[in-house]
Amino acid sequence: MTHFEEAKFLRQEPGGRHYNCAQSLLVPFAAEIGMEKEDAYALGAFFGAGMMHGSACGTLTAALMILGKADKDKETAKKLINDFLAANGTTDCRCLLAAAEKKGIARKENCDGLVLELCQKLDEIITRETQ
Repeated sequence: MTHFEEAKFLRQEPGGRHYNCAQSLLVPFAAEIGMEKEDAYALGAFFGAGMMHGSACGTLTAALMILGKADKDKETAKKLINDFLAANGTTDCRCLLAAAEKKGIARKENCDGLVLELCQKLDEIITRETQ
């Protein structure tokens, strides 16, 4: 299963287990960052819903953790943040959800989209730099 397929699967709450947005990225990339999936799940426990209070997007936070643990440089991290900002206008969970609501996009659909978008970007970064 690819990272993308696994992230998509986890967002469907397999077996009734909830994976927040951060966990939905950390778990598929666990091997690349030297972690077991259960440890990655535990690491991301409190980063969903904007660190549980609508602050920094958990998906972006997890992506940055993955880049850091995968030994990527600061420029790569900054580019990821800037691309995210260009696409979404903010890195704040509360604002991302408010903008989605104005467009008639449900919370889960919006967050699923962000998870899958960043999953693809991480795949590109990790694949590009390991070739």
